[in-house]
Amino acid sequence: MSVKAQFLKKLQARQPAPVSFTSKTLADIAEFRLRMTKLQEQMDAWLESTGLSVEAYSTSVTDLLVEGRVFDIDALVLRIDDRSVKFVPVFLYGQGVTGCVEATFHNGGLVTPLGRLFMRSGTVNNWTFTPSGALSHHGQVYDESTFFGLILALLP
Repeated sequence: MSVKAQFLKKLQARQPAPVSFTSKTLADIAEFRLRMTKLQEQMDAWLESTGLSVEAYSTSVTDLLVEGRVFDIDALVLRIDDRSVKFVPVFLYGQGVTGCVEATFHNGGLVTPLGRLFMRSGTVNNWTFTPSGALSHHGQVYDESTFFGLILALLP
């Protein structure tokens, strides 16, 4: 065996096996679930000393790009009296983003879209927020100020 062949053989042995689509999807779903849990923890930390807390409830997401097409994940809700702001996962994959959560304001039977949070958008790996009606997925960093701007509607 030539030295070049030995080198190429060793090089090939170092490279990990290609990740199958199914295992990548399962990893992305697991990350989405984990990031939703961490998002709830972050929101609860922001709400510390207010007497309010974010509740989680299970919801099903239908995504045509996911094997099996449906997976369960937690959605989040913050309530004050009969008003609430909900953060509901809507898809895993779509148009250059991974993990999309829709934020909506609920006042009785009236539902008002507030915007969307994206788990990963392009090269950004932190939650970003795009207000409802924005044409681009390249939103602002989802931080404490953005969070309180969203939930301000809870207080008439």
